[in-house]
Amino acid sequence: MSEEPGRTTGGARLITVLAWTLLLLALWLWGRGVTDVAESPAGPGDVAGLGADAVRLPPAAKPLGAAVPQRIDIPQLGVQAPVMARGLDSRGAVDPPPFGQPGVVGWYGSGTAPGAAGAALMVGHVDTRTRAAVFYKLSTLKPGETVRVVRSDGKVAHFTIDGIRVLARDDFDAGQAYGPHEAGRAELRLITCGGAFDRTSGSYTANVVVSAYLTGTGP
Repeated sequence: MSEEPGRTTGGARLITVLAWTLLLLALWLWGRGVTDVAESPAGPGDVAGLGADAVRLPPAAKPLGAAVPQRIDIPQLGVQAPVMARGLDSRGAVDPPPFGQPGVVGWYGSGTAPGAAGAALMVGHVDTRTRAAVFYKLSTLKPGETVRVVRSDGKVAHFTIDGIRVLARDDFDAGQAYGPHEAGRAELRLITCGGAFDRTSGSYTANVVVSAYLTGTGP
């Protein structure tokens, strides 16, 4: 059954709200250490939460249509990484890329596409048993720096970073970490492990969450 373009039924809105609520619950569990357990005690250490108060940021660009992300470029880190769509694991949490592919970034494929309105979620490992992984230096990014996402429609979405936070897993708020900051804006979240490595649990004590928003398209 089709609907008039631009209109949403009350039932569809309810389903969307319920789906987002379930996703936030799963992410809350993931943020407390349900998934993405590191294989080694190596890590970048902790950083303080960073805001954009002292940085002049560009205005937000109009959101794009949905398209599958193919590659993510973070020039400041020298990262050019392929992107794979990921779903939820058997426990209902976001499934990160396999440890055997430490240079790959996972995108939550059932959620927002990077460049579309809403908050797109991308996860990557900080390290493996033997070496640093794709998001090892994620916590060193600064507000005002750029992330580019190459999409399947041929467009390259340019995002400007407006916040970097290290959130302890003991007091984790998934809505605050992963939910949209401004309604109608195209936003991006880059997520990895951070804090100290707990040898007992075999996981890190925090999550690094980089927030960015769409500011244009280009090469």
